Amino acid sequence: MAKLVLENVRNIGISAHIDSGKTTLTERILFYTGKIHEIHEVRGKDGVGATMDSMDLEKEKGITIQSACTQTSWVDYNGTSRLINIIDTPGHVDFTIEVERSLRVLDGAILVLCGTSGVQSQSITVDRQMRRYKVPRVAFINKLDNPGSDAYKVTAQLREKLYHNAIMFQVPIGRESELKGVVDLIEEKAYYFEGEKGINVIEKDVPADMLAHVAEYREKMIDALTAFSDEMAELYLDGKEIPKSLIYSTARAATIAMNLTPVFMGSAYRNVGVQKLLDGVSYFLPCPTDVKNIALDIDDGEKETEMISDDSKPFVGYVFKLEDGKYGQLSYMRVYQGHIKKGDAMYNMSTTRKHSVGRLMRMHSNKPEDIEYAGSGDIVAVFGIDCSTGTTFTDGTQRINMTSMHVPKAVIDMKIDLKDRKNAQNLSKALNRFTKEDPTFRVRVDEESGETIISGMGELHLEIYVERMKREYSVDLEVGQPQVAYRESISQNVEFDYSHKKQTGGRGQYAKVVGRMEVITAADETEEPYLFVSEVSGGSIPKEFIPACDKGFASCMLEGRLIGFPVTGVKCILVEGAFHAVDSDELSFRLAARGAFRQAYDKAKPAILEPIMKVAIETPTEFQGTIMGNLNSRRGVITGTHEEYGFCRVSAEVPLSEMFGYVGELRSMSQGKAEYSMEFGKYSEVPRNIHAELVKKFAASRKMKGGDDE
Repeated sequence: MAKLVLENVRNIGISAHIDSGKTTLTERILFYTGKIHEIHEVRGKDGVGATMDSMDLEKEKGITIQSACTQTSWVDYNGTSRLINIIDTPGHVDFTIEVERSLRVLDGAILVLCGTSGVQSQSITVDRQMRRYKVPRVAFINKLDNPGSDAYKVTAQLREKLYHNAIMFQVPIGRESELKGVVDLIEEKAYYFEGEKGINVIEKDVPADMLAHVAEYREKMIDALTAFSDEMAELYLDGKEIPKSLIYSTARAATIAMNLTPVFMGSAYRNVGVQKLLDGVSYFLPCPTDVKNIALDIDDGEKETEMISDDSKPFVGYVFKLEDGKYGQLSYMRVYQGHIKKGDAMYNMSTTRKHSVGRLMRMHSNKPEDIEYAGSGDIVAVFGIDCSTGTTFTDGTQRINMTSMHVPKAVIDMKIDLKDRKNAQNLSKALNRFTKEDPTFRVRVDEESGETIISGMGELHLEIYVERMKREYSVDLEVGQPQVAYRESISQNVEFDYSHKKQTGGRGQYAKVVGRMEVITAADETEEPYLFVSEVSGGSIPKEFIPACDKGFASCMLEGRLIGFPVTGVKCILVEGAFHAVDSDELSFRLAARGAFRQAYDKAKPAILEPIMKVAIETPTEFQGTIMGNLNSRRGVITGTHEEYGFCRVSAEVPLSEMFGYVGELRSMSQGKAEYSMEFGKYSEVPRNIHAELVKKFAASRKMKGGDDE
């Protein structure tokens, strides 16, 4: 790619809370840019469904489950043609990894907000993800044709709840059902969207009755922008006219630096405002050369090195998403540096294996388009390459890894069992594929019962995968009740002093370990569940046996002694020990560490932790009291309420174990008028009575299976 083209490339994501209209917005964008020639609605009567919702389950449920990529182009107001790579992401929190991996490779984003509901729980989560990957964004306030919608209120929420420097670059013409168009505050022109499906953008003078209002909000916009430009500030203070080109360049620089969020508005469903939003994407969001992308140099102690968006540089690509179809694996890749052509060799930095690029494609949802060349800033798909999500590929001239993406922890388990053992191979294929594609979907086999347990982000997440196994792999499953992914931890620091001795007549086993078991604190600055620290000096334990102690302690973290769930938040500090010149070996020290762990764990007041979910409920005010009372009965803690336009938004923290089957009960309590969303918040210690109940139940199940307490 030539530099000129790179400056006109936009890699953007469209993210929002569920049902804010982002897939509808994406459909309009594709239509107005000429990528598609017919608009299909998410829940349309034609049964086709939105272009980017290609999976049958997405069409049936009317939700986005997988992120989908496409490429289109837009000629903006100034006549500049921009190439736009778009990723449409799910809104449901259960599929948050799709948002996570998309934002990892994008340069900019559109944060879609509902004009009625404003900033909702998943809006906050998505915004946090954008901040994590330093993704600049513009906001689009959608559904302004709905009753109770208010662009000014939602802009205020952006400032108050998300702490954005949100500035309106448009104001709406008309409210609710009277929405007619928007006024561009930079151009000081009114825009109406007429003709079939709003395809004709008509520019007119600002309506006379809006002149004072537009002047007021333009003044606010200019005043906000002067903070980012001395030249603008000087002209503003002198009362001189500010060139529009200076307004655009100042706003663009502030947006890319994440100091400003330009606010656009309209109604995607009613075909209002989408073309002007595309102009905003073109003007204010970054191109690949505006963004700093960091990789880690494997040969230089993982020193940070900046990727340069230049086709002449050595090739570096990052696989952020996998799809496994009938004919093989499709790997979605962002090219960060250099270029790649069909037939080129590239090297997997995780395995060092060499791969030949047999087929290079650009994806339009689920439809591939074969291409010969991909340059810096491109988002493409490679067919038939064996790799995992998060793999970095290079041309072999350098050994570097792109920084990894954040993978949330699973909070819910479900047992699955085959009705017909003949399908065991199909089940194995399905599980291998889905765990490879989705890092938040995990599978394990219970060593005692032999049962297969799948883990994920929520009930819907697991239900979708079970349904996909049935449909795509013809696997008939019996599904157990969802189970909470509990954790165990310790609540106090203790010391250990343990000797492992075994004499069998020949060479024996001997190892002694002495040290401390401590609770991991914020001072340890780690998100890992386990830390090992060696303070051994003087050779009381030979250096070659210290890693064996680490392995012994770490193996005990997999299954706690209270209820058999993984242990978290434990630091094992090895201080000293003893060894025998003949009888000591790695196995002896590993077994000694395991014995020391068990000894210390029982004295460290072990506790059971449960996942606490952040729950947000939107309900007509008349049902508020009943719903809050029900949350209290579920051990929930109300963290906030907000009433507006006859609706109430209730925020609460509720244990996941109390939320199974909640959707049916909520519908019953609210005559089907309330809705809720839920995401993982934190782990917290269970109450004493539940602790005792869980321990008792685990002991009984061990007894039934003939297990012991070892």
